Amino acid sequence: MTAIIPAPDLAALLAPGTPPADRPVLLDVRWRLGGPPGHPDYLTGHLPGAVYIDLEAELAGPAGDAGRHPLPDPAVLGAAMRRAGVSSGRPVVVYDAGDGWAAARAWWLLRWAGHGDVRVLDGGLAAWDGPLATEEPTPAEGDFVPAPGALPVLDADGAAGLARRGVLLDARAGERYRGEVEPIDPVAGHIPGAVSAPTTRNVDATGLLRSPAELRDRFAALGVTPDREVGVYCGSGVSAAHQVWALEVAGIPAALYPGSWSEWTAQPGRPVARGHEPG
Repeated sequence: MTAIIPAPDLAALLAPGTPPADRPVLLDVRWRLGGPPGHPDYLTGHLPGAVYIDLEAELAGPAGDAGRHPLPDPAVLGAAMRRAGVSSGRPVVVYDAGDGWAAARAWWLLRWAGHGDVRVLDGGLAAWDGPLATEEPTPAEGDFVPAPGALPVLDADGAAGLARRGVLLDARAGERYRGEVEPIDPVAGHIPGAVSAPTTRNVDATGLLRSPAELRDRFAALGVTPDREVGVYCGSGVSAAHQVWALEVAGIPAALYPGSWSEWTAQPGRPVARGHEPG
């Protein structure tokens, strides 16, 4: 099952006459780092039938030693998904305003929790030229119950080890990787052995995800080969989910370090590398 859906293909699935079982559940996951919440934007216009999902409250646990966006309690995630009408046997399409980070977080969590048919709207709301709605739907409750573990996860020790035996990709901006600036977390730099791979380079100038061939070339240039394990981290596990999604589209399995740099730097004694080299 593909992890991505172009806007014209989604429009066809939502057209009148499509059997109800083939119509995907739509999740609007608009979010911006540092706020404000995306719900007011959702109310000004969203895909018809889409339900708003709050990344901070429903797609992450409370911030703390496990990072700024640790994995949510499966019970919280499950309740949010059922409220939105998500069922185990019905496809799901997730979208955000356009950069894909929050949508990819929702895609990753649903896949990690055992849902087998989840796709991200390529280009998000910015790529949609169909009708919009302003009313909040009240879908019939879904039956999805999370069964965590369907996608691989790294903890801090696992990320450190993978950086030495495989390829650990740092999805943050290059200047944060190099330790030149750190606007959010208490320590600047990167996990020793990690390779700089900013998530922003997964998309083209129009905001659409690059083709699978282009993505494979991008990751190959970063040292990703079929015989090497791949892991990804970022600041708090959001933009890294976009990197895992891009790798999935390219046909490359990868593990996510959900705690990411925000957890790494919260643990005393963790080593830090700075500069252009992995270290």
